[in-house]
Amino acid sequence: MTNHLLPPATQDRAARTLDRHWLRLTLLAWAGIAIWYVWQRWAAIHWLSLGDTDDNMRLMQVRALLDGQGWFDLRNYRLNPPGGFNIHWSRLVDLPIAGLIVLLRPFVGVAEAERLACGIAPLLPLAVVLVALGATLRRLVHPLAWPLGIALFLATNVALGMFMPDRIDHHGWQLAMLAVTVAGLCDPRRGRGGALVGTATAISLTIGLEMLPYAAMAGGIIALAWVWERAERERLALYALSLAGGVAAGFAAFTSYANRVYRCDALTPVYASTVVLAGGLLLALAVVSPRKPLIRLLLAVAAGAVVAAFFALAFPQCLGRPEQVSNELYTSWLSQVREAKPIYRHPLRVALPIVTLPLIGLFGALFATWRARRQPTLRGWACVALFGAFAALMLLWQARAGPAAQLLAIPGAAALAWMAGPWLIAPRYWWAKAAAAAALFVIVSGSFTQIIIDRFKVDRPSAYVRRVNKATGRCLTIPAMQPLDRYPAQTVFTFVDLGPRLITLTHHDAIAGPYHRNGDAILDVHHAFMGTPAAARAIMKRHGATMLLVCPDMAESTNYRAKARGGFYDRLAKGEHFDWLVPLPIRKGSPFRAFRVE
Repeated sequence: MTNHLLPPATQDRAARTLDRHWLRLTLLAWAGIAIWYVWQRWAAIHWLSLGDTDDNMRLMQVRALLDGQGWFDLRNYRLNPPGGFNIHWSRLVDLPIAGLIVLLRPFVGVAEAERLACGIAPLLPLAVVLVALGATLRRLVHPLAWPLGIALFLATNVALGMFMPDRIDHHGWQLAMLAVTVAGLCDPRRGRGGALVGTATAISLTIGLEMLPYAAMAGGIIALAWVWERAERERLALYALSLAGGVAAGFAAFTSYANRVYRCDALTPVYASTVVLAGGLLLALAVVSPRKPLIRLLLAVAAGAVVAAFFALAFPQCLGRPEQVSNELYTSWLSQVREAKPIYRHPLRVALPIVTLPLIGLFGALFATWRARRQPTLRGWACVALFGAFAALMLLWQARAGPAAQLLAIPGAAALAWMAGPWLIAPRYWWAKAAAAAALFVIVSGSFTQIIIDRFKVDRPSAYVRRVNKATGRCLTIPAMQPLDRYPAQTVFTFVDLGPRLITLTHHDAIAGPYHRNGDAILDVHHAFMGTPAAARAIMKRHGATMLLVCPDMAESTNYRAKARGGFYDRLAKGEHFDWLVPLPIRKGSPFRAFRVE
């Protein structure tokens, strides 16, 4: 791409600098971005605005580790006491958060160290994403195209949100490993690329199984590349070794006591043995590597069949829902989780900004693949196009695929922008072309769709929805919850979605959080709020709860009223009094209602 507005010597110097120092410049850009977001979101950091239940549980897991709880003991004893419940996560993502707290607390104290760690930790995997995107664009688009990766990623909405301060759950690290996977698939150095893909996949699986479909896709792409070109045997061999070895090491170092049984929702012996078997078979294929493509294809299919048969015969319980929850819990709770619903079941104002970039990126990747059909970058672009198409289809299964779909769309979108570059920067009508470039950026970022939605009030939330959202937000804040500490520490019976936040901000214990391994407690909360007052009291007593805490108009409460009219919560919300509930004062203007359970 030639810039006619700058002297040739200046262009050459700038190009050499961008090419030679791209990694340093990317990390410098990341540092500036990180500082900006910490400053911009300082109020949220100060108020420990862990908006998602998973973020709160992650902090509780880190606190337990720093307080001396065992490395392999991931039971949370403050939900569903006294026994607590085992969560299906690993400690891998705890390490950077815990490390920041240990580093900072001698200078600012424990409370402020926690706030700063929660603000800084999510930005660490962002550095990995930007470097991996830069490497991919340098290999596929142009050595000077890497800044486009930074610009386009900052234009995403749901993908960027996974790296914002206080988003300390594990999704940012898994997206970072997905970006590394794509970079490894496109790496012209086959051995290094295979090792990158295998290591990134092993780390992602050690963190959790959310990216398992993408991991399988990456393995399939590497196997297909080997079938197509025998020279890919080196990439396949290093991938197999690093995948099997990395998963075995991750299982040994991070699998909790509760995950050493045949569960289907984490890196348990089920998936560890399956992945190690797959790695061993792929390594054998790489070593043998017959010369005829048809033989290689048949061997790859046979290896896949062996792995599938092993999984099905050895672990038939994992052929269904990996959460292994009861039908009642699935119907009443798990199937109702918003992010688990297909993208087309979400309001247009939510769905359209999410799908805009994946569609543009998929078109760009397909077009770039066609243009590269006689070039060395064909294999890399084919990998990106396959991954992009797969991620777009995943949105039709669950909306939670949105961040991955946006991330995987960036190479294709960058290719379109780079191809349009020479036209955009030509001196003639530069002002019109600058406007066109700005419009293209707005469209790619999803801002255009958001403007259209706001202008024409598409799927505008009703007054009722806005009231529910406001009530939910108020009840999750420190000012709302801190007054509860005036009462002695005790077990509080409250909504499922309030449990993790309550134990994070107060000294009280709760009954349930929205985690499938806590399924019996979740059903108890549902039965209590939707059943009779007598049943509710019996359930609270059985759990040892001495306080009832409700947040009127919180989203969860609306479900209880809608599904069980005349049930305990519906009657409580209408102002009915019960002789076994004694109202407790909190503070004037509190969004909560609290009662002593007698």
